Amino acid sequence: YQDNFLNTKLNERIANKALRKLKLTNNLIDLCSNDYLGIVKNSLLNIDETNLAKGSTGSRLLAGNYELIETVEKQIATFHQAETALIFNSGYDANIGLLSCVAQRVDTILYDALSHASIRDGIRLSFAHSYSFAHNDLIDLEKKLQVARGNIFIVTESVFSMDGDIVPLIELVDVATKYNAHIIIDEAHATGVIGNNGEGLVQTLNLQNKIFARVHTFGKACGCHGAAVFGSNKLRDYLINFARSFVYSTSLPPTTIATISESYKIFPALNKDREHLLQLINLFNKTTIRYSKTNSQSAIQAVIVPGNNEVRNMAVMLQQQGFDIRPILYPTVPVGSERLRIVLHSFNTLEEVERLIVLLNI
Repeated sequence: YQDNFLNTKLNERIANKALRKLKLTNNLIDLCSNDYLGIVKNSLLNIDETNLAKGSTGSRLLAGNYELIETVEKQIATFHQAETALIFNSGYDANIGLLSCVAQRVDTILYDALSHASIRDGIRLSFAHSYSFAHNDLIDLEKKLQVARGNIFIVTESVFSMDGDIVPLIELVDVATKYNAHIIIDEAHATGVIGNNGEGLVQTLNLQNKIFARVHTFGKACGCHGAAVFGSNKLRDYLINFARSFVYSTSLPPTTIATISESYKIFPALNKDREHLLQLINLFNKTTIRYSKTNSQSAIQAVIVPGNNEVRNMAVMLQQQGFDIRPILYPTVPVGSERLRIVLHSFNTLEEVERLIVLLNI
């Protein structure tokens, strides 16, 4: 097939040493995956699939709705102290569906400049006016709030996926309240990890009644797949009618929904795992290395190695030493902020992290 028209963009990536390739998993020490609590590694999700259908046969509005999925939505809504939850097929689908339909043409969306691609894509599909504000910069946010019009939505993440830092949520809520703005927060990297039971940042700060919508995803610490939007019953009704990624997608099968339910039952029992993970985070944070690090208090630790070629070479060296660490290249991150994205897990040992620190100082 004559598809040489694809070469232009591919050759640009090759020239920038930024061409992405798929890699199979390996037997290296995992400092790469989002399996923060080892739910997958330790095979903690054991469900009886005997009486569970392997497919859902349709969208939720047609043949794909069933009792188990509604039961689990109530279960996880209770866990997250929300009026209700609506399950989507992925975090990407949840953000696309929510952000593309809630704000209207006369409204304004203000989003953190380091927001995830799924947030940006959802906003791009919206007809609302949209503007970014400097990362975690509430002064810049307030300047934009002062000229925003219509219903105003502030979109951010609790734990940022590339820098690993945390939103100043208490102060953000104060600013939003001042301007009658609605907060939408993606809790993907906080789910299961932050809080006594892994409930996330919003509930840890007891701010669940101040947030318009929360997105919790299940493909990270939960060790399964899917996501849910948490909010009011009215929001759920709205999304069922207007969120296109929900309306026009075949629903998740019962096997996946049962796995989500089991994961949420496991979370409260993983306190020791969260404590050990925090110990590793503190160890990495207090140690000086010859590269700069982002200001992260989470399991995501970013070591800045500017240049696609340079960071790729550093990742190869670490992989040769037994560590599965991947480079994050431009254009995923801005030029000059290419990095090693190091993800700490509850199953990593102090000795492994100490050895990693030595290698980063060579």
